[in-house]
Amino acid sequence: QMQLVESGGGLVQAGGSLRLSCAASGRTFTIYVMGWFRQAPGKGRECVAAITWSTGSTYYADSVKGRFTISRDNAKNTVYLQMNSLKPEDTAVYYCAAARTLFNVRQLEGYDYWGQGTQVTVSS
Repeated sequence: QMQLVESGGGLVQAGGSLRLSCAASGRTFTIYVMGWFRQAPGKGRECVAAITWSTGSTYYADSVKGRFTISRDNAKNTVYLQMNSLKPEDTAVYYCAAARTLFNVRQLEGYDYWGQGTQVTVSS
């Protein structure tokens, strides 16, 4: 099993920044990809960024490209999401997730473990 714990959410004004963290524990040696998803009220959960644990290769959704940066610290088993130039439409619950393979990692189904989520609210 693996446990993922997110932190760093909160309320910020449009144009501001937040940094989310996700600490993994347990069977972390099985991690292949870590991803950040978000779910706004009444909408589905979407992948905003993902990073390959060994090589650091990254993926970003078009909606966050150039504003969000995903990174990882393998020694701390932690993945980060730096969010800059935040917009009201970024308001959502943000989840981190871990995948044991590279298959389908832009979709929910590609991930095996999930954190509990952290709320990000961007006011206009």
